[in-house]
Amino acid sequence: MAVLSTGHAATDFAGGVLPALLPFLHDKFDLSYTLTAALILASSISSSVIQPLFGLWSDRRGAVWLLPTGVALAGIGMALAADAPSYWLIVALVVVSGIGTAAYHPEGSKFAAYVSGARRASGMALFSIGGNLGYALGPVVATALAVWLGLRGELLVALPCLVVAVALAALLPYLCGFAPAARATHRDVGVNRPRAMGVLVAMVGFRSLAWFGLITFVPLWDVAQGHSKSYGGRELAVMLFAGGIGTLALGPLADRFGNRAVLIATQAFVGPLVLLYIWVGGIPGTIALTAIAACVVGTFGVTMVMSQEYLPRSIGMASGLTIGLSIGLGGIAAVVLGAIADGISLRTAFYVVAAAPVAGLLLASGLPRTEVGSPRVSDEEARWLPV
Repeated sequence: MAVLSTGHAATDFAGGVLPALLPFLHDKFDLSYTLTAALILASSISSSVIQPLFGLWSDRRGAVWLLPTGVALAGIGMALAADAPSYWLIVALVVVSGIGTAAYHPEGSKFAAYVSGARRASGMALFSIGGNLGYALGPVVATALAVWLGLRGELLVALPCLVVAVALAALLPYLCGFAPAARATHRDVGVNRPRAMGVLVAMVGFRSLAWFGLITFVPLWDVAQGHSKSYGGRELAVMLFAGGIGTLALGPLADRFGNRAVLIATQAFVGPLVLLYIWVGGIPGTIALTAIAACVVGTFGVTMVMSQEYLPRSIGMASGLTIGLSIGLGGIAAVVLGAIADGISLRTAFYVVAAAPVAGLLLASGLPRTEVGSPRVSDEEARWLPV
């Protein structure tokens, strides 16, 4: 799990660089809010929407080689994007980085399910914490490099990703050695529930609208309130670290009280906390952001487990849908929020962000309870296993 979580950290570290760069790119190219948010859209479509395709590939043929390849692409693409000379080249390189992210997640989450045993929510929380911490470190490192070395200094963000990619490539046989614990479940287990999965995808989509809206516009809102760009980057980092803490806390709670119960309880707080951030600001607003992050990011692992239990015969596809397609919808919504910010006001865009979790809460209340199902080893991956 440490190996998988480290790869997750390196992959999401590259993705976390982008939100912190938005104020710098906004000024450099004199971008509108819509074009600024379009960079998040490019990242989310490439890193999220195509994930189900990688998940399908993973379920049918096995694709452990996607782990090191995904990490390397994510880091190289984002490093080159930061110092690209034109807006559209930045978009293209952000897409390359996103494809790397999309490649890593379904295969990584599937193997995380293999090694989690009966405590699936806790195990997935450990996998998710790597991504949370990596995404949180992204803006810290990106902001520091941009202030000290300029945007060209962002080329250095590729180095940790390449180191982790090389390590993952060397450790692939070791990772596959953990799969024998799932060999008894090589046959199909359980029954897929596509209707429940569809409701879950819609719920995560609304949750993602709120989350992508915040990570896109919190730094820009801070600048509009008279703070520096680095202040916005620091506040974003605090949010993301708080999300990691929430992940560690909510995984065990979900194992004890149930995934659905934890999901409903946490989503009920998100909307009011967004309003607190807008209306009050200051230290109370920052505290509200940390609580939002704990509630939203902390349930990523919970919904991933639920998706694998709703689609026990296709856990790679389930992971791709949960992490990918549904989260990608949030990135698309970020562009809509950017248009609202341009056409009306940034404050109005935040009101939409506050309303989205209410719809997500209603959908979460209609989800059926889940039972832990065993993950399945693909035919291709079975060839790695000892007899």
